[in-house]
Amino acid sequence: MHSFGYRANALLTFSLTALAFICAIASFSDNFSNQNPSAEIQIVNINRFKKQSYGNDEVSLTLDITADLQSLFTWNTKQVFAFVAAEYETPKNSLNQVSLWDAIIPDKEHAKFRVQTSNKYRFIDQGHNLRGKEFNLTLHWHVMPKTGKMFADKIVMPGYSLPDAYK
Repeated sequence: MHSFGYRANALLTFSLTALAFICAIASFSDNFSNQNPSAEIQIVNINRFKKQSYGNDEVSLTLDITADLQSLFTWNTKQVFAFVAAEYETPKNSLNQVSLWDAIIPDKEHAKFRVQTSNKYRFIDQGHNLRGKEFNLTLHWHVMPKTGKMFADKIVMPGYSLPDAYK
């Protein structure tokens, strides 16, 4: 006969192996979901565009963000973190990213939204490179599953520009 400790060890090992296998299958099943999120961002107004006292450019925008991220939610999705970033090039850096707005979307019911807001975080360039600058607005998202690896993607919306003069 086997001792109690040996039986408990065998039961625990089997249970953890079965749990790990079920989690792996759950995570793998996310690869088969059809994800087609959509988004549109419009700049409603440039509230402020100025040069700060120590030489950096600062912009305040009013954004109209419309997005449908419902297809990102599966039975394994815990929440989605979404954020809008302004992306542009300068002579010093090939890619500058400035986060303008973010939100945690807890469930599928809140994943289709329209928000009109001023940028939540300051849009500042270290220097004076923003006058007349072309930039992209990009909606990034990170899907946080209940089990498995987190994944991220984005939608890039090009064609935005700032005025040539401070306002």
